[in-house]
Amino acid sequence: MDIQQLHSDELWPYLLAYLPSNYAELAYEHAALQRCRHVPDAGALLRMILAYAVTDLSLKDVAAWATAGHIADVSGPALFYRVRDAEAWLAALLAAVLAREVAPPPRLTLQARVVDATVLTGPGATGTEWRVHLLMNPATGRFCAAEVTDATGGEGLTRHPLTPGEVVLGDRGYAHARGIASAVNREAHVVARLNPYAIRLCRPDRTIWSIDSVQDQVPLVGGVEWEILIPIPPDTPATHSHKPWPLAKASQWVPARLCAARTRTQEIIWVLTTLSPAVASTRQCLELYRVRWQVELVFKRLKSLLDLDALPSRQGPTARSWVLARLLAAALAQHLVHPSGVFSPWGYPLPGAGREVIAQCVVPISHDALGAAHDHPWPVDGGMHPHGGESATPKCITAEAATATATRLDS
Repeated sequence: MDIQQLHSDELWPYLLAYLPSNYAELAYEHAALQRCRHVPDAGALLRMILAYAVTDLSLKDVAAWATAGHIADVSGPALFYRVRDAEAWLAALLAAVLAREVAPPPRLTLQARVVDATVLTGPGATGTEWRVHLLMNPATGRFCAAEVTDATGGEGLTRHPLTPGEVVLGDRGYAHARGIASAVNREAHVVARLNPYAIRLCRPDRTIWSIDSVQDQVPLVGGVEWEILIPIPPDTPATHSHKPWPLAKASQWVPARLCAARTRTQEIIWVLTTLSPAVASTRQCLELYRVRWQVELVFKRLKSLLDLDALPSRQGPTARSWVLARLLAAALAQHLVHPSGVFSPWGYPLPGAGREVIAQCVVPISHDALGAAHDHPWPVDGGMHPHGGESATPKCITAEAATATATRLDS
C-alpha cells in the first residue's frame, strides 16, 4: 500500500475505523477545531493534515486539493493556522491509536519492548532540531508509543509507558540510575548496554565497584555475570548537575546483574539487567539484548518509506504538528498493511464492534503448543556483529524467534 494514499477516497473510510470513536470531541477538547468555519468537521481537518504530512504538497496545494474535492473550502494561510493549532490533538490521536499496542498478550508474563530515539533535522540545520522517542514491540515490528521533543529532550526510561512484567531493552543511552529505578518501580525489567561513565555500580555490601577490576575475568568464549547494586541519586539539584554525592544519601538501592561477553575482536560487551537469575540466565540476557536492533529497523522504515526526516521546515509553528501527523499516518498504516489479531475478511475494525468481545473469544496459545521453540536457539546473524561491536547493518530477528525466546524465559 502506498502510504501517500492514506487520505484518498478509497482508503479514508477504512482509516477512520482505526481512529478513536471520539476523535471529533478530542479536536474540540484540544482546541484544534472549535469553530467549523469553512471546515465541515474534524474528519475533513485530519484528512487535510495527513495529505500535507504524507505528500510533497504545500499547504496552498493541499487547500486547493481540498477545495476541488469538496472536502473543505479553505485557503493556504487558513490551513496553516489549523495545522499549527492541531498539535495537541494529533498527539492525542497518536496516543489513542497506539494504545492497543501496549497491552501485553495473554499468558506471557515476560513481554519484550525496545526503546530508542532518533534525531530529525530540517533544511539548513546545524544540529539536532527534534528527537522522536519510540517504544516498540519486537515480536510484531510495530511501535507502541511515541513522543516528539526538541533537542533538549534526552533519552530515558522515565518517558515511556511500561507495564508490570515487561522487559524493556535499550542501548547505552538508557543505562541511567533514575531511568532504571523508574522501570523497576513500575514492576518492569531492564536489559540495557552499560555506560560505565553514566552510572555508579556497587558491590552487594554497598561499596563502589568498577568494571576495570574484573575485565580479566571475562572468558574468551561465553558469558559471565556479577551481582551488583545500583544506587539511585537523591532528587536534589546537586545530583542533576553531575556533581559527586555520597552513597549514604542514595534514595533507593536497585539489585541488578552485570553480564559480559567478548566479541571475536576481544571487545567486551557489558549488559546491565534487573532480571533475576531464576528468570533468565546470563546467556539468555545477552541474547535478549540483541533483539534491541529491531527498533533500528523501525526507524529505517519510517525514514526511508515515510521520509520522516524530510522536514519541510526546521522550527516553524507547524514543524512538530508535521512530525506528529507523519507518526499518526505510520501508526494507521501499520494496521492497514498488516492487520493483526483475529483474522478478519474485512481487513479493518467494523464500526460498533467492541474489541473486548474479540478479546474474550481469543484462545491464548499455551506453552505446550510452543514447546518445540524451546530447543531452537536464536539465529547467529542478528544484533551483535560476529567480528566485534554492534553491526552497522542490523539483521532481522523474526517474530517467531522473539516469541520463542519469550516463551523460554517464561518457562
